[in-house]
Amino acid sequence: MMSEKTLTRMDLSEAVFREVGLSRNESAQLVESVLSHMSDALASGETVKISSFGTFSVRDKTARVGRNPKTGDEVPISPRRVLTFRPSHLMKDRVALGKKT
Repeated sequence: MMSEKTLTRMDLSEAVFREVGLSRNESAQLVESVLSHMSDALASGETVKISSFGTFSVRDKTARVGRNPKTGDEVPISPRRVLTFRPSHLMKDRVALGKKT
Protein backbone atom coordinates (compact mmCIF):
# COMPACT_ATOMS: atom_id res chain seq x y z
CA MET A 1 0.00 0.00 0.00
CA MET A 2 1.26 3.48 -0.89
CA SER A 3 2.08 5.80 1.98
CA GLU A 4 0.76 9.36 2.15
CA LYS A 5 4.01 10.48 3.85
CA THR A 6 6.11 13.16 2.16
CA LEU A 7 9.84 13.50 2.77
CA THR A 8 10.70 17.15 3.50
CA ARG A 9 13.85 19.26 3.82
CA MET A 10 13.40 19.05 7.58
CA ASP A 11 13.27 15.22 7.40
CA LEU A 12 16.49 15.20 5.39
CA SER A 13 18.17 17.56 7.87
CA GLU A 14 17.03 15.36 10.77
CA ALA A 15 18.44 12.26 9.02
CA VAL A 16 21.80 13.98 8.50
CA PHE A 17 21.76 15.07 12.16
CA ARG A 18 21.08 11.50 13.38
CA GLU A 19 23.32 9.60 10.97
CA VAL A 20 26.27 11.94 10.37
CA GLY A 21 26.56 13.59 13.75
CA LEU A 22 26.56 17.23 12.65
CA SER A 23 24.57 19.68 14.76
CA ARG A 24 20.95 20.29 13.74
CA ASN A 25 21.93 23.68 12.36
CA GLU A 26 24.90 22.29 10.39
CA SER A 27 22.71 19.47 9.09
CA ALA A 28 20.10 21.94 7.83
CA GLN A 29 22.85 24.06 6.20
CA LEU A 30 24.32 20.97 4.50
CA VAL A 31 20.94 19.93 3.05
CA GLU A 32 20.26 23.51 1.87
CA SER A 33 23.72 23.70 0.29
CA VAL A 34 23.27 20.43 -1.64
CA LEU A 35 19.79 21.43 -2.86
CA SER A 36 21.05 24.89 -3.82
CA HIS A 37 23.95 23.42 -5.84
CA MET A 38 21.55 21.09 -7.63
CA SER A 39 19.07 23.91 -8.36
CA ASP A 40 21.80 26.24 -9.65
CA ALA A 41 23.21 23.54 -11.94
CA LEU A 42 19.78 22.72 -13.36
CA ALA A 43 18.87 26.40 -13.80
CA SER A 44 22.03 26.88 -15.87
CA GLY A 45 21.17 23.87 -18.05
CA GLU A 46 23.53 21.33 -16.50
CA THR A 47 22.57 17.71 -15.85
CA VAL A 48 22.65 16.44 -12.25
CA LYS A 49 23.50 12.75 -12.02
CA ILE A 50 23.41 11.00 -8.65
CA SER A 51 24.83 7.50 -8.86
CA SER A 52 22.37 4.72 -7.91
CA PHE A 53 19.58 7.30 -7.68
CA GLY A 54 18.94 8.96 -11.02
CA THR A 55 19.52 11.86 -13.37
CA PHE A 56 17.85 15.26 -13.35
CA SER A 57 18.06 17.20 -16.60
CA VAL A 58 16.51 20.18 -18.35
CA ARG A 59 14.84 19.75 -21.72
CA ASP A 60 13.71 22.42 -24.16
CA LYS A 61 10.22 21.81 -25.53
CA THR A 62 9.22 23.48 -28.77
CA ALA A 63 6.04 25.42 -29.35
CA ARG A 64 3.06 23.30 -30.34
CA VAL A 65 -0.68 23.32 -30.63
CA GLY A 66 -2.55 21.70 -27.75
CA ARG A 67 -6.21 21.11 -27.12
CA ASN A 68 -8.38 22.20 -24.20
CA PRO A 69 -9.87 18.89 -22.99
CA LYS A 70 -13.08 20.57 -21.78
CA THR A 71 -13.92 22.54 -24.89
CA GLY A 72 -11.87 20.82 -27.61
CA ASP A 73 -10.53 24.24 -28.66
CA GLU A 74 -6.99 24.36 -29.99
CA VAL A 75 -4.63 26.48 -27.90
CA PRO A 76 -1.02 27.44 -28.61
CA ILE A 77 1.52 26.08 -26.13
CA SER A 78 4.62 28.27 -26.03
CA PRO A 79 8.17 26.89 -26.00
CA ARG A 80 9.49 26.18 -22.52
CA ARG A 81 12.15 24.43 -20.47
CA VAL A 82 11.06 21.46 -18.38
CA LEU A 83 12.79 19.51 -15.66
CA THR A 84 12.96 15.75 -16.16
CA PHE A 85 14.05 12.91 -13.88
CA ARG A 86 15.18 9.48 -14.99
CA PRO A 87 15.62 7.03 -12.12
CA SER A 88 18.58 4.65 -12.21
CA HIS A 89 17.93 0.95 -12.76
CA LEU A 90 18.82 0.33 -9.11
CA MET A 91 16.24 2.90 -8.00
CA LYS A 92 13.57 1.47 -10.33
CA ASP A 93 14.17 -2.02 -8.95
CA ARG A 94 14.14 -0.77 -5.36
CA VAL A 95 10.89 1.12 -5.82
CA ALA A 96 9.30 -1.89 -7.54
CA LEU A 97 10.22 -4.07 -4.56
CA GLY A 98 9.24 -1.41 -2.00
CA LYS A 99 12.47 -1.93 -0.04
CA LYS A 100 14.11 0.40 2.45
CA THR A 101 17.86 0.23 2.99
